[in-house]
Amino acid sequence: MGQRDVVFPAGRQALYDRNRYSPAIRSGGFLFVSGQVGSRPDGSPEPDLQAQARLAFENLNAVLAAAGCTFDDVVDVTVFLVDPESTFETVWKIVPEYWGDAPHPTLTGVGVTWLYGFQFEIKVIAKLPQAVAG
Repeated sequence: MGQRDVVFPAGRQALYDRNRYSPAIRSGGFLFVSGQVGSRPDGSPEPDLQAQARLAFENLNAVLAAAGCTFDDVVDVTVFLVDPESTFETVWKIVPEYWGDAPHPTLTGVGVTWLYGFQFEIKVIAKLPQAVAG
């Protein structure tokens, strides 16, 4: 594999550099986006669960936009929830604000015990628009 084609949203590169991962990689006509959480600009978690989920989607949308994509280009979604039995309904209430119309992408939901201080994380794979497919 040659040089990775990394996508950085504006203003967040220091956060990714500090944690040693790329927010997204373009490869084979797709955009592979790392898990996005509801982190404030300093990297700390937003304490309110609904606000944290909204911020995770905002952070996701910033990564998608930096690659020339929107949520409509997303084909696969994985969400991670700490204690999904008590958090799922709270998070899922805000999903329609960002999700878009049917047909929806595929979805895998995973219950976890720890997300580095967060309660919700979303990672996606998006199809790159032809004009920027690498």
